[in-house]
Amino acid sequence: MKIKSLAFVMVLALALALAACEQLALSPTTPTPSPTPAPPLEQIAQTAQTFMEAWQRSDWGAMYGLLASAAQQSISQGAFTQRYRGLHNEMALLKLQAQRAGTEAISPERVDVLYDLVLETTLLGPVNARNRLAFVPEGAAWRIAWTPQAMLEDLQEGMLVRLSIKSPQRGNIYARDGTALAIQEKVISVGVVPQWIQDENKLLDTLSSALGMPREAIRNKYASAARQDWFMPVADITQEQNAALQGVLANLSGVSRQEKLVRAYPQGDLFAHIVGYTGQISAEEWEQWRSLGYMVDDTVGKAGVERWAERPLAGKRGGTLAIMSGEQTVKVLKDVAAQPSQSVYLALDPALQKAAYEALGDRAGAVVALDPTNGDVLAMVSRPSFNANEMSRGLSAAQWQALLDNPLHPLVNRATLGQYPPASVFKIVSMTAALQEGAFAAESSFFCPGSWMGLNDGLVRNCWLKTGHNTIDLFYGLVQSCDVVFYEVGKALDETNAEILPGYASKFGLGQLTGIQGVDEAAGLVPNPAWKQAHPDQVSNPFWTTQDAVNMAIGQGYMLVTPLQAANLLAAVGNGGTLYRPRLVHRIMSLGGGTETAFAVESIGQLPISPEHLDLIQEALREVAMEPYGTAYLAFAGIQVPVAGKTGTAEAGPTEPHAWFAGYAPTENPTIAVAVVVDHGGEGGVESAPIFRKAVESYLGLAQAAP
Repeated sequence: MKIKSLAFVMVLALALALAACEQLALSPTTPTPSPTPAPPLEQIAQTAQTFMEAWQRSDWGAMYGLLASAAQQSISQGAFTQRYRGLHNEMALLKLQAQRAGTEAISPERVDVLYDLVLETTLLGPVNARNRLAFVPEGAAWRIAWTPQAMLEDLQEGMLVRLSIKSPQRGNIYARDGTALAIQEKVISVGVVPQWIQDENKLLDTLSSALGMPREAIRNKYASAARQDWFMPVADITQEQNAALQGVLANLSGVSRQEKLVRAYPQGDLFAHIVGYTGQISAEEWEQWRSLGYMVDDTVGKAGVERWAERPLAGKRGGTLAIMSGEQTVKVLKDVAAQPSQSVYLALDPALQKAAYEALGDRAGAVVALDPTNGDVLAMVSRPSFNANEMSRGLSAAQWQALLDNPLHPLVNRATLGQYPPASVFKIVSMTAALQEGAFAAESSFFCPGSWMGLNDGLVRNCWLKTGHNTIDLFYGLVQSCDVVFYEVGKALDETNAEILPGYASKFGLGQLTGIQGVDEAAGLVPNPAWKQAHPDQVSNPFWTTQDAVNMAIGQGYMLVTPLQAANLLAAVGNGGTLYRPRLVHRIMSLGGGTETAFAVESIGQLPISPEHLDLIQEALREVAMEPYGTAYLAFAGIQVPVAGKTGTAEAGPTEPHAWFAGYAPTENPTIAVAVVVDHGGEGGVESAPIFRKAVESYLGLAQAAP
């Protein structure tokens, strides 16, 4: 039995040994590791492209959805969106272009995709930069391990992109003699630093008394401070006011004063409609100005020359775009120097402007004075006016609404935007057409009994002189402004051709823009058969009739002109027939001299009149003012130089008519042409001619007659 047992044990041991050898053959004692799969570069590149395309369209949510889980845990979607929006806003980014620059395998667990960026900014133009998208595996996909380098390669945690703007000082606006009309002026900004306040009641009482502001208005200025150590402006005061208030403000806890530059208009409301004013960019204007390189809180010209010459006046802002760590510059992305601003010089004569402004007084209306030899705008007055300083420094909502609701429309420049029936001033055109077309001669005779029924339409049309002018010829019809004469003129011309009178009006520069630069203007209106048919909603009858021509011949009906057009017409009559483009802007010059842009004298047409007929018109206009039978004779009694012109009384519905006088002086080789209109002023010879006289006497340096 012992022998059998020993044999069994030996057989079993041998079997176990053979099994162990077989197992060793199947499973080596040192296993070989499986190779790591290569990163899916095509999928990574596609994800990177998707991310960049989402960035280009500012789809922050789509971008955030491509981030790895760890990255999303480190930054919320709101904070992620805020980072990108902040970058866009700081750079004033318009658009983004991205081009893949390469791929870098940093480790088996990380792949970076690099992009070359072109960041189109409003202020600095294109900025070239690079960003780096880091990808890590997450499950079956590779996702973005977001860091600030995904925005810009050199941007690290704790760093910011900062734009430092370089702004040139705004240029000035001057009159022809160098009188400052718009300048940069130093003022003192009085403000409150909330954390410095020790006695708020004392602060409010003192500031209210010193600044003339309600306590609550002052408190509202600083109550909304995001930080208690911020300076919160309350009001601006002049250097003189600051000196006078020194003892009051110097030791008042909570108050601080800072010097700053503001836009100032030394002449107040005298040139307001021409020069205009500045103001902060509104929400409605932002897209327009943003595309021109402006920032959201910039100040721009809002009206007049300030708006028209915004770009030269403002110069071109520059700036430095840099990655910053605290106050230390890490990398300058782009640096652009500012381009200097320029000043604008106008043709205006300040003394004449003041004289015309004062002569018009509190009456609503306009005065335009031109140099007949070249079209220079010597004066341009519109009343009522407004204070450009108040407009530029900001009005309250109530103040702004009060201006808008004012029935006299003080913000409207009546000189170029006011459109009035020209009344008898238009008879100059009507007489020219009659002479040139051979319809009548200067000595052609008419009979004026004080009314006219020449159209057989049942309507009685009156002459302004109810007793009538009796027998009168065409020449004296203009001198004495006989309506009956010009009813006949309008009828005769229309029966020949309905386009004659409208055609002459257009050739005298009416019904079209003069092309003046610096201010907005209206075109006025010269009605004709085509216009009536095209505007049935504005007329009682869409078809042209002789009634329309008769009304036009005396400057009534649908016809409208601006005071600027009337002045230009009379300037052309006075200078021998040349229509000049009114020239308000003389030149634009860089600060401190240097580059200059001059605005040349420009002829825009010749009056359609022969020299002999023009002589007749000129003599008739002289007699209007200088002869006892002229309609403006009383207004010019005793004047030291002969003047020529035409009165007009324009119907204005149930209210008093608008009063016109337009003319030039001296009659030989005139140096000034003036148009005056007084809204609802009555008779032109009574209301407007004296204003014309004061303007002429001021400009020519003549002693004014005693009242």
